[in-house]
Amino acid sequence: MTKIKEKYIQISLVIITLVVTILRFLLNEKGRMSPDSIRYMRFAHVFPTIDNTTTPLGYPLSIKFFTLFGFDEFWGSKIVGISAFLFIILFTWKKKFFFRESIILCALFSFLSIFSFTMSEALILPFVVLFLYVSSLIIEGKLEKGKAIFYLSLSLIALYNIRYSSLFIIGGVGLFGLVFWKRKYASTFIISGIIGGIFVVLYKLLFIDYFNENYVKNALTFGLYPTSKLLVELFQGLCTTFNPFIHIANPGGGMINYAIYGIGFLNILLIIYLFIKYKLTETEFFFVFVSIAGIVCSYFVQYFYPVNAIDYRLMAPFSLPIWLIYFRKLFHLFNSKVYAIGFLSVMSGILFTWLSKGNYLENRKEMKLFLQSEKLDKVPLKFYLENIEELELDKIQVAELMSTVNPNITLTSKAKDTLQKTTLTRYKVLQKIKIDKNKYQ
Repeated sequence: MTKIKEKYIQISLVIITLVVTILRFLLNEKGRMSPDSIRYMRFAHVFPTIDNTTTPLGYPLSIKFFTLFGFDEFWGSKIVGISAFLFIILFTWKKKFFFRESIILCALFSFLSIFSFTMSEALILPFVVLFLYVSSLIIEGKLEKGKAIFYLSLSLIALYNIRYSSLFIIGGVGLFGLVFWKRKYASTFIISGIIGGIFVVLYKLLFIDYFNENYVKNALTFGLYPTSKLLVELFQGLCTTFNPFIHIANPGGGMINYAIYGIGFLNILLIIYLFIKYKLTETEFFFVFVSIAGIVCSYFVQYFYPVNAIDYRLMAPFSLPIWLIYFRKLFHLFNSKVYAIGFLSVMSGILFTWLSKGNYLENRKEMKLFLQSEKLDKVPLKFYLENIEELELDKIQVAELMSTVNPNITLTSKAKDTLQKTTLTRYKVLQKIKIDKNKYQ
């Protein structure tokens, strides 16, 4: 009877999560887009032309795949996110691999937000689960020798082809094998780590250097940010990453941020306590080891490579294994009561989405009519910003919305480009259409 009751709880939580994920981008003024989303969709639109090497091929190609079935790039990106969520649920259920934990994980407002976002983190999460599954089979002795090396190496290469930060996972795998080199499976992790490293080098030489030989050299800049700034951002980023209910702090500051960071910090302390009190298995230790390696590397890479401040989105591939182990420990202690975390998190997501609601479908309709009337819906466009490096939220939002109708859009800061009919500005667009904007940016 208890199992039947739990089954209905699981089904309910999955359905609610799916519905809220869809509402998360429909009740948003620009469909959960970002400046990076513009690049991803443009890449997918112009492929097989290689538009840039800033991002690996995996995510743009996944969007491109769904356009073959008649969807445009925007809807293709949303199908990728929803498919990623459903894959995690179905795969963990089929393999009996952290199934209960995965249901709650996907219901967390932060992960739900990622699935609704046009960003590569949505695609990488199911591949992280596949990587963890393969690794667990190897540690438990169910996958050995050549097969183990092949599948583990394949999973690492797949991860790198979606996000470059997967390099930290490759390094973590190799380091794990070296630290525990006396264990039977150590050689598998070391060899797979080396194979993954070789692929990264070949990818750089044969792909990145071929299309943009100065990319790495131009991207590396030492002394970008002071340690005082990075440590504060690390603390804030981890507290929002591990806050099960609210993953976004108020940029304007205020007392509410103390509550947001406080809940996250207390949760981190609880995670540490449970991991120490209830001994981790070898598989669980590996999960935590790789997660910490990813977080540490993500911090130090900021000293010489320009990336966004650490937050829930960037940390998602590395926080996922810790969340799974954490929920497993909670299930051992509280059983089905743990599902309450998932329901509370979804409820906070519903509340936040409703308070900050816009109307993407209406805005898309307005933008589509505008571009069609100007005969700009099927031609390459430019969008002018005074400073591309320091993107102004209210200005870039127009370009983000525009890219959901015509993804072939490039940002420019050259004033002379504005003389061209195919170069648009926020002022030019808002003269003719009105965008339904939310009150909370």
